[in-house]
Amino acid sequence: MINAEICCGSYEDALASYKGGAKRIELNSALYMGGLTPSLASLQYTKANTDLKVICMIRPRGAGFCYNEIEKEIMLADAKILMDNKSDGISFGFLNENSEIDVEATKKMVDLVHSYNGEAVFHRAFDLTKDPYSSIETLIDLGVDRILTAGQQTKVELGIDLIKELQEKYGDKIQILPGSGITSENVEDIVKKTGVKQVHSSCKGYGTDPTTYANKLDFAYTSDKGSQFEMVLEERVKAFVNKTNNL
Repeated sequence: MINAEICCGSYEDALASYKGGAKRIELNSALYMGGLTPSLASLQYTKANTDLKVICMIRPRGAGFCYNEIEKEIMLADAKILMDNKSDGISFGFLNENSEIDVEATKKMVDLVHSYNGEAVFHRAFDLTKDPYSSIETLIDLGVDRILTAGQQTKVELGIDLIKELQEKYGDKIQILPGSGITSENVEDIVKKTGVKQVHSSCKGYGTDPTTYANKLDFAYTSDKGSQFEMVLEERVKAFVNKTNNL
């Protein structure tokens, strides 16, 4: 059996994941921006009404992952609040201006999360680092529990070779979690080619808000999606979990 993690952008997404049979989620807001820090209420409702393991994203804004001191302070404060409210772990990423691991900030976050016996997950900021081998060794030395990665590519299917190599070389020291573009249709092939023990999927579909356009105003967040917004679909979670349970 392969562990399946579902990427969620709301409490409603978490419920769909739970009803679809998932056991672990990454809880975010603003998935259209790649995922930002979730609201406290979305975590509280998820923990009160499901038995999901919840890894909360800590990301204060879009763009990259080189943060100033104010941003870092807020990220650590947000992480503490979420861990105080029963988050099971934190997904985060700190880079320096040269796209290397920000060791000091990463250590502070790992130490904070581990003080609650939680899981410290370094997200796809890893995919922006110049040297994946020295970077993963740094993260291992800092005590990071897991890395979310697409093998330094846009999609996991393009990064299979690196993911396979990282799993073979470092999989006994740190968990390798492939994510980006994994579906029930391609997960079996990805698992067989990489040897990973867990996978991350959005199981994404779209809802529609009819008030996106009115009075000649346009509140669409991308021109190609129009009045649509991203959401987790329960039936896609079921298909994905059923597939991973049989691998």
